[in-house]
Amino acid sequence: MWQKKRNFQKWVKGGVMNKRGVLLGRLGYLVVTFPLAVIWHVVLFEPFYRSIHYFSDDPNFALGFLTILIQGFVLSVGFGLVKFEGTSLLRGFKYALMMGLFFWTSHVLASAAKNPLSDTPMFYLGETFYLCMQFGIYGLIIGKAYGSESE
Repeated sequence: MWQKKRNFQKWVKGGVMNKRGVLLGRLGYLVVTFPLAVIWHVVLFEPFYRSIHYFSDDPNFALGFLTILIQGFVLSVGFGLVKFEGTSLLRGFKYALMMGLFFWTSHVLASAAKNPLSDTPMFYLGETFYLCMQFGIYGLIIGKAYGSESE
């Protein structure tokens, strides 16, 4: 147990993890993604999402907040572990494209595979547009958060 803790501390202190980039990336992801998710799914298109049984009853906002907080941390740590060529913003967009595609397959395709969606093409289109907005903005945020540290 202690060895794992020391390895993590060594990893952080060894410069592998940019604490500022992780903090700013996580906060940026949270500040953009949580309101965007609520506005998109609960305010603008709630009747559609209810009609396809995307959620039932009232959504659990606390669990959604926690989920996005964890995702922001994992995504922001991950950015420091991959190396893309280009300016900080270009690297941010490349990373966001890769992670957005991963989220799309695990969120949109998996959801459609598990749930009988009454209007599948509209679900694909809507969620694809939503994730493009989410990860397009996150690409800017994570690129700026890490800045030119590896340029």
